[in-house]
Amino acid sequence: MSMRTADFDYLLPPQLIAQEPCEPRDAARLMVAIGDSPAHHRHVRDLGEYLRAGDLLVLNRTKVIPARLLARTPVIASGEGGGEREILLLHPERLRDPTADPRAWRAMVRGRVASGASIQVLDHAGEPAALVTVTTLHADGTRTVIADDLLALADRCGHVPLPPYIARPDRPSDRDRYQTVFADRLGSVAAPTASLHLTTELLARLTAHGITTAMVELAIGPGTFKPVDTEDLADFRIHAEWCNCPPETVAAIRSTRAAGGRVIAVGTTVVRTIESAARQAGGLAEFSGWTSLFLHPPERLLMIDGLLTNFHLPRSSLLMLVACVTGQERLRDLYAEAIRERYRFFSYGDAMLIVP
Repeated sequence: MSMRTADFDYLLPPQLIAQEPCEPRDAARLMVAIGDSPAHHRHVRDLGEYLRAGDLLVLNRTKVIPARLLARTPVIASGEGGGEREILLLHPERLRDPTADPRAWRAMVRGRVASGASIQVLDHAGEPAALVTVTTLHADGTRTVIADDLLALADRCGHVPLPPYIARPDRPSDRDRYQTVFADRLGSVAAPTASLHLTTELLARLTAHGITTAMVELAIGPGTFKPVDTEDLADFRIHAEWCNCPPETVAAIRSTRAAGGRVIAVGTTVVRTIESAARQAGGLAEFSGWTSLFLHPPERLLMIDGLLTNFHLPRSSLLMLVACVTGQERLRDLYAEAIRERYRFFSYGDAMLIVP
């Protein structure tokens, strides 16, 4: 039976959309949903009470780039120019084409720019810092942009690409707070938000209790915020994202399950990566490449025994993925309870642990 996008809609009071992160990180609230039992209302610091020795936590090690570059068109001799522009860096072109110019990045560019034209990237004082050339217009509306060492330019002049529902400019503190404590692989324009709640101390306590960790990588793109825009889920084509499930993580998953432990994904991006690796011919194996896997009911997950996740936008592919773990009716009830209990929603919001 086909699924309707409207089945994943809900009304959220705007005041429940978190505008600031919780401090400290693990003081965020945690809704715990185990099987069909009534939900428990705890905090992320209590996570270890619901895990057991032999369980495996899988984390997304991706690091958010300060990828939002403010720019303007150069002023010419006649005095014309100076129009505001904006560049959002997405990924190096070489991820798609190994023969591409090593200086080239795929990007979203706001404002009209002719192919071959250059625009001035501004530093944090609003002064010109570098010229970036905007070239190819691609079918999906993205552009190729070229400059020497765009990553270094972003680090010097870029802004944290906070989600559109956070209604404030980014601040210097967001460079740390919109980043996990273990992030070490630059590549995302959005954080793996379930992991934002984890602290070095909490992870150390879990390790001391026999809970192991493994890493995957998924470079989160702006498509993560795009709502499903078709009436029937079967008609939707999800965005592609680059991911990597390395052999050591495959081995950890296999050994955990063989020993009777549970594989707990921290975030939907981890689910997407592991399930992409598991759906290869021959089953779970090392995987590195682009994934367009769209998980939604009645699909069931192959490798995941539990999920730590934030609360997601209505009609989003992330919400639909979570429904593969909970079931659609259970998910609807849990979200209604979260709203009644005044949980904080979305990227800087609270979390939910689901163990079916």
